[in-house]
Amino acid sequence: MAYEDRKQEAPEFEEDVVFVNRCAKVVKGGRRFSFSAVIVIGDRKGRVGLGFGKANEVSEAIRKGTDAAKRHLVTVTMKGKSIPHTVTGQCDGGRVLLMPASEGTGVIAGGGMRAVLEMAGYQDILGKSQGSKNRLNVVKATFDALSKLRTEEQIRAERANA
Repeated sequence: MAYEDRKQEAPEFEEDVVFVNRCAKVVKGGRRFSFSAVIVIGDRKGRVGLGFGKANEVSEAIRKGTDAAKRHLVTVTMKGKSIPHTVTGQCDGGRVLLMPASEGTGVIAGGGMRAVLEMAGYQDILGKSQGSKNRLNVVKATFDALSKLRTEEQIRAERANA
């Protein structure tokens, strides 16, 4: 097969390395380092996943995190390019507040929150991180907030049943 005939397939998901942490263990001969990585993957169309990988090398930790993220994909609720309503999420000490924004605002959020929101496909959203600045807890709190989102139809159905 000729080189030109090969088709380059686009990957199904984009990945973003939120952070890599280096840990040291002191042994008789010196220090032994290991690494952990937090990875967020998404298709920018409403599906996003979080993975945490640990290994003795950075590349291996990232690979393990990517595999874990693919196993833990979730589908998020969208209303156009934003979220349907204001929502809060919490994980340990990390708290996150997400608010819908008018069209053209962009993603106004920092750190790990921005990675999650962009990979999910949101283009107009406001985010505020409160409490802990631990990046893993902020990312998990963002996932918690996104899991609490409901559409208008779901809210109407709940009110009708109540």
